Amino acid sequence: MPKIILQLYPVIPAASEEEREKLRPIGRNRDRYQETIQGWSDIIRAADEMGVWGVATIEHHFWSEGYEVGPSPGVLNAYWAAITKNVRVGQLGYVMSTQNPIRVAEETAVLDHLTQGRCFVGFARGYQSRWTNVIGQHLGTRATTSPSAAKVDPSRMFGKQPEGKEFSDDEVNRRLFEEEVDIVVKAWTEESIEFKGTAWQIPFPYDRGVDDWPLANIGVTARLGAHGEVDESGHVRRVSVVPAPYSKPHPPVFVATSGSPESAEYAARRGFIPLYFTALQTALTLGNAYVKASAAAGRPVHLGQNQALVRMPRIASSRAAADQMVMDYDSDIFRNFYAAMGRHRIERRDVPGAVTKYGLWTIGTADDVRKQLVDEWKQMPAEYLTLIYHYAQMPKDAVIDNLRLFMEKVKPALDELTQYPAR
Repeated sequence: MPKIILQLYPVIPAASEEEREKLRPIGRNRDRYQETIQGWSDIIRAADEMGVWGVATIEHHFWSEGYEVGPSPGVLNAYWAAITKNVRVGQLGYVMSTQNPIRVAEETAVLDHLTQGRCFVGFARGYQSRWTNVIGQHLGTRATTSPSAAKVDPSRMFGKQPEGKEFSDDEVNRRLFEEEVDIVVKAWTEESIEFKGTAWQIPFPYDRGVDDWPLANIGVTARLGAHGEVDESGHVRRVSVVPAPYSKPHPPVFVATSGSPESAEYAARRGFIPLYFTALQTALTLGNAYVKASAAAGRPVHLGQNQALVRMPRIASSRAAADQMVMDYDSDIFRNFYAAMGRHRIERRDVPGAVTKYGLWTIGTADDVRKQLVDEWKQMPAEYLTLIYHYAQMPKDAVIDNLRLFMEKVKPALDELTQYPAR
C-alpha cells in the first residue's frame, strides 16, 4: 500500500493578484505568515490522526511574492514532532548545492532523535537562480536551470578543464550536490570522517590537519575522542560528527527529480528513494532506469518499489467545482511561478486545462481522482505518494477536507495495487 506524504507549499494567501500587489512584499507580511503557520500546525495534527505516513515542507528562500515562503524546514519539523504521535516528519528537501553538509548531518540526526526515528530526509539540487546562486555563492553553485547563473571559474571548483571543455550549470550543481550528500552519509554512518573533495576539505587544511587544537596537545582527544581523530603529532586528521542518528544506519532518504535519469540512477546506486515530480510517462522512464540501476547495484526492486510519485489532488462534488478550486487556489502560483519559470504565459481562464496537461494535478470528484490514479498505479505502483497542496492559498479547512477524502475514498483502491515482496 502506498505511503502517503503530505507536502505543503507555504503560499501566503491573497484574495487576488491585485491584493498581492497591494501588500507587496507579501512574503514579509507578519500577520499573514503568523496565520499561515498557526493553521499549518492544525493540518499536521489532522494528518497525524488520519494515519498519513509523513508530512513535509520545502526549502526555498527570498520569495517576496509569497509563493514559497519555506526557508527553514528543520525548525518546522522539530515543532511538528512535538505536536504529533505517529506521523513522520521531513523535508523535500534540503537544497544540498547550497548547504553546509556537516550542519545538515547534525540537524537531521538531532531531528531523528527528537522523533525517535519518525524522521525522513530529502535532498534536492536547486533550480531557482534568485536564491540558489546567492546562498550557494561560497561554493560556486549555479542553479540547474539558470543559463545566466553566477559566472564562476570552474577551475576553482574542479581543477583544470580539458581543452575546449566547459562545465554546464547542471554539471557544476550535480557535482556539488553529490559531494555534499556523500559527506552527510559519511557523517551519519562513520565514527569519524575525513574527506578531500572539490568544495570541501575535512579537516581543514586537509594535508596538514588542524595543528592547534589544545585538547590534542595535552592528549585528551587521543584518549577520549574518536579513534584516529588525531595523529602522533597531535594534529586533527579526522572529525567525529555528533550525534549519530537514532535510526540505523540513518533515516530514509528521498532525492527529488523532475525528469533526469541520472538522478534516478544516482538514487538507485545509493539506495535512496527518488521522488518524481513528473507526469506518468516520464515517471515510467525514470522508474525503469531506477530498476535497472538498482539491480546493477545489487539492490533488485520492482517498478515503483522504493520510489515516490508527486500528485496534486483537487477533490470536489463535481468536476466544475474541482476546476473552481484550481482557479481559486492554484491559478495565481501556476501562472506567475510554474509557467513563468518555463518562460510561458498562461491566461487565467486557461489554467484548469493547462494544469491537466502538466501531469501532476488530479482534478474532479473522488471517483474521478480514484480512477485516474488507479489507472496510473496499474502502470507505476509507486511505494510512496506525495500530495502537494498550496496552503494557505488553499485554506486550512479545504486542505484537511481534501486530504480526508483522499485517505477515505482514493487510497484504499491504491492499497490493492502496491503489494511488494520483501527485499
